[in-house]
Amino acid sequence: MPTIVPVILCGGSGTRLWPRSRASMPKPFLPLVGDSTLFEAALARCPGTDGFAPPVVVTGHKHLAHVEAQLGAIDGAQVIVEPSARNTAAAIALAALRLPEDAVMLVCPSDHHIGNVEAFAVAAHAAAALAEDGWLVSFGIEATRPETGFGYLKRGEPISQTGFRTAQFVEKPDLDRAKAFLAEGIYAWNGGIFAFRVKDFLAELTAHRPQVAQGVADAVAKGSADGQRFHPDAATFAEVPSVSVDYAVMENTTRAAMVPADMDWSDIGNWQALHEALHRDDDGNSVRGQGPVELVDCRNVLVDSDGPRVSVIGLEDVIVVVDGDDIMITTVAGVQKVGNLSGAKNQ
Repeated sequence: MPTIVPVILCGGSGTRLWPRSRASMPKPFLPLVGDSTLFEAALARCPGTDGFAPPVVVTGHKHLAHVEAQLGAIDGAQVIVEPSARNTAAAIALAALRLPEDAVMLVCPSDHHIGNVEAFAVAAHAAAALAEDGWLVSFGIEATRPETGFGYLKRGEPISQTGFRTAQFVEKPDLDRAKAFLAEGIYAWNGGIFAFRVKDFLAELTAHRPQVAQGVADAVAKGSADGQRFHPDAATFAEVPSVSVDYAVMENTTRAAMVPADMDWSDIGNWQALHEALHRDDDGNSVRGQGPVELVDCRNVLVDSDGPRVSVIGLEDVIVVVDGDDIMITTVAGVQKVGNLSGAKNQ
């Protein structure tokens, strides 16, 4: 089996988890599920003892201190410091251009929760095997509900015992279409986890987004190393077009494949997603944080408090968050609007 290089993408501000997640300390670096942060858990899922190489972390200046504090002393790890945010196609290209052309990259967001680490490892090795044959592979995460917040992958004909062609990339659907996808049984969530060889990814990026490929290559050629850090040239990188890897490569290549992954996955994309990833009592309630909490006649309530006492009586499908001087209360139906609050936007 090929050695797999984890490429961990660390960016974003996690405003939909405000006020706990903030621009200065976004959700990858918080212990939201269990004692480890989401970033630490992403690293721990890829141990050297299971065929993974030291990680390559791509992050920005404002998150560099958090990354290095939580990365620890991993021999051979690299940290690529993006001078500006240019979306995932450029971020992945930065990592690719710092690796041997035959290396298999496993691209993972830093802020997801995966409850079944064994299933993740199985899917990773299956994806790497396909990548060795020249496929560009997405994890097809088992759809467990009609979700309108994710893109979908339509499964095509089988390539191997564990892999399939990707017949179609589908944008986020409305509820009726999401229900139809679930009923059909051949659609999976697109969680933004990919595997491909360096040379295959760069060839496809050059074919479909030559300005991105050339711009990143120039920024890397003019860049400089500082210990485990690598700094691409800032002025050159700022001119690179901003486009996601899905639009730039995955939706254009004729070599798109997918491996099914049933691994208790969540993008922890909002407070309700976090609530679903946490342990809940018989009434569906969860309590996080250090403050005292009393729930009376409540169902499906999440309280996350960093100190003040919180008492809730007779509520259902509600989330209460206390972070310092900020208090945020929302219904489950309102969680997608948290990022639009002035406190979240004006940080």
